[in-house]
Amino acid sequence: MEYRKLGGSGFNVPVLSFGTATFGGGNEFFKAWGSTDVKEATRLIDLCMDHGVNFFDTANGYSAGMSEEILGAAIKGKRNKLLISTKSTFPMGSGPNDYGSSRWSIIKECDDSLRRMGTDYIDLYYMHGFDANTNVEETLRALDDLVRAGKIRYIGCSNFSGWHLMKSLSVSERYGWSKYVAHQAYYSLVGREFEWELMPLAKDQQVSTVVWSPMAGGALSGKITRKTPPAADSRSAKMDFVVSAKSDHLYNVVDVLHEVASEVGKTVPQVVLNWVLSRPTVASIIIGARNEEQLKQNFGAIGWKLSPEQIAKLDAVSDTKPIYPYWHQKQFPMLGH
Repeated sequence: MEYRKLGGSGFNVPVLSFGTATFGGGNEFFKAWGSTDVKEATRLIDLCMDHGVNFFDTANGYSAGMSEEILGAAIKGKRNKLLISTKSTFPMGSGPNDYGSSRWSIIKECDDSLRRMGTDYIDLYYMHGFDANTNVEETLRALDDLVRAGKIRYIGCSNFSGWHLMKSLSVSERYGWSKYVAHQAYYSLVGREFEWELMPLAKDQQVSTVVWSPMAGGALSGKITRKTPPAADSRSAKMDFVVSAKSDHLYNVVDVLHEVASEVGKTVPQVVLNWVLSRPTVASIIIGARNEEQLKQNFGAIGWKLSPEQIAKLDAVSDTKPIYPYWHQKQFPMLGH
């Protein structure tokens, strides 16, 4: 298993990490992802660790805490052999303080996550989204206090815009507080907007990218083609906000993916994940699976490389015209693509 450092820190993580949003299935949205119980979760986690994947990602909001509870039960006796990341920001109740990134909410949600998972510390703690109603200084001071208390080892953010992340980094530097070392963000062959601003920022400021949904909500699983669109009740259909299954762009990319997969003797998902891992700033990609077969297939995404010609072919078919001001800024390429 290859390891990469997160940002400018000394913290190493495997290039594949396992996402546990499929654990629990606590409501209709998450049932579409999966409803893995403790017994199944334990088997999947053991399988991951057998293949060197020892980094597990969850969030307090996944099935209202059930994902964290199941993860905690499944890792009993193994905590010192693995890494855990979790998140907070989104609502966990109906009260006025039950959401957001205030000091009150962060400290409460961190303690609740620790209790649910049965652990004394979290290796990487993310703000799941940007809370525009709370001062950045309040958020980062609370996170720094939790780092100093030993409850959190490193901090990260998720789904931030460029100015959200840059302002946060500036505030941390100004006061000498812990900095975000990772940005967990959506990035895929059919969703490359991350490259317009967030990737150059990440490269410049040494903030690593942990990619969620590299398979575009299942749209790049290889099962969805022009002749076999997703079923109405499938996860891909429910995640239409990631990429529309009615989009010609999606199927143009899928067509080339099948061509490349045939050339290299790999599956479409393996090609997709390998492409993402070849991109600048990417330290780890979050893989998910409802069963062992899906998980084993994902392991085949590493240990080999696409050729420059194959990468160029995938780059070309997945390219889209950026919005302003990014189309103007393409006159000065910073990342070589």
